[in-house]
Amino acid sequence: MSDHGRRIARNAAVVAGATLVSRILGFVRDIIVAFALGAGLFADAFFVAFRIPNLLRRLFGEGSLTMAFIPIHSRLLEEEGEEAAQAMARSAAIWLAVILVGITVVVELLARPLTMAIAPGFLSNYEQFAVTVDLVRICFPYVVLICGVALCMGILNSRNHFLAPALAPVALNLALIGAALFGYLAGLNVAYCMAYGVLVGGAAQWLLQQPFLSRTGFSWRGPWSWRNRGVARMGMLMLPTVFGAAVYQLNILLGTLLASFLPVGSVSYLYYADRLVQFPLGVFGIAISTAALPSLSRLAARGEMGEFDEAMSASLGLTLFISLPAAAGLIGLASPVIGLLFERGAFSAEAVTATAHALVAYSVGLPFIALSRPLVAGFYALEDTRTPVKIAVLCLAANVGLGVALMQPFAHVGLALAVSASSLLNFVLLYVLLVRRRGASLLPLWTAARIFLVSALIGGGAYYSAGWQPWWVLLIPAWVAVYMFLALALGLKEARLFADMFRSRLRRKLAGSK
Repeated sequence: MSDHGRRIARNAAVVAGATLVSRILGFVRDIIVAFALGAGLFADAFFVAFRIPNLLRRLFGEGSLTMAFIPIHSRLLEEEGEEAAQAMARSAAIWLAVILVGITVVVELLARPLTMAIAPGFLSNYEQFAVTVDLVRICFPYVVLICGVALCMGILNSRNHFLAPALAPVALNLALIGAALFGYLAGLNVAYCMAYGVLVGGAAQWLLQQPFLSRTGFSWRGPWSWRNRGVARMGMLMLPTVFGAAVYQLNILLGTLLASFLPVGSVSYLYYADRLVQFPLGVFGIAISTAALPSLSRLAARGEMGEFDEAMSASLGLTLFISLPAAAGLIGLASPVIGLLFERGAFSAEAVTATAHALVAYSVGLPFIALSRPLVAGFYALEDTRTPVKIAVLCLAANVGLGVALMQPFAHVGLALAVSASSLLNFVLLYVLLVRRRGASLLPLWTAARIFLVSALIGGGAYYSAGWQPWWVLLIPAWVAVYMFLALALGLKEARLFADMFRSRLRRKLAGSK
């Protein structure tokens, strides 16, 4: 595997490790918030109020802003040098601050009609509506802070630093946990404490990035311009990415809408199954695309397109090497995993079976969702944000059409199958168009076939052992070890890369302990 592939793998491991910590801490946060806040009037008000800045974060923050910024910043670093790249980043920060502060002022003034629009049902309860308006006004400035964090993430990723941005969500989780416990123990209103905790978490995320920015040589002090050409180009790239994020949110909304026409419980079955699929996607799928974008952007800026193809091929190979056995494992262990996590209280054995069927249907599409992320990063690195969005719109239509057709014979499982089928279509279109543009094969068929063979064997073994209660849980690490052994035996370079990384880290730890 090329040096670019090794670098992407190392950086992806950093992002995946930090993301895993954040996900686990997020689970702890949910437990503590449920304990301290409960599920009443104030809980509903807080979750609605926090949903607004969270939605804008998804539309304008992390994904779209960072992905539009990194290619432009990387190109300026390569072509015009450090000073021009820093001036572009400062100019982007000024523009972001002006636009977002302006939006925040408008929301503060129009918080009541905005709350009416997003939670009209609250109008029947004056206290709940008034509390939600208050919390919207407290929470909304978080948008300014988190978009600033997204800009810091772009700067650091462009300079090959990934740890601090990946740890940013940990700061938010800690702030919310602290706010919930403080409110509960001090006898204060927990919802209001958590709303202020959102702002503390946003500020903590931004402050966390600053020492690392300084270490890379970046400074917020220096020249900037309202008419910076790099910022103008970034804005043009952002428009399609924001639209693409909106398409994704619409996809979720329409899926829920269709599920609402099915028997009671269907929405919940799909929700719990999707949460399990999102775990490996969030930890590993996003990690590889996050690590790949800066490398791909630098190579594209230098015009080293042969190296670009190698880096893209390495990203796709690593993604498939992780996502395919994850999907096979989820399919093989669907019922016992769902039972272990959720079968208690009102969650019956029938609900376990229904959710497991949805999980199997979703898992079929997991590798295609994961593979699409580095492909999108490849288009963004080439400063083409329109093509992925056009494909996303087409796949949205396919998802809805297939969902309507498949929900009749297969109920909620049909909707999950529609998501997997549209994910396959998304991957195929992205891959074919990028291969056609580059004129090179980016995912060797022989590599994919070997990974599929080993993953199928592991999935079959997991399915066979699923009934061995409670030993199937203890066998999961064994199946991972068997997968690595078989992959190494078949000569998969992705397996050798992971083995070499593990050995080098083990040697460093042993050397440090002496």
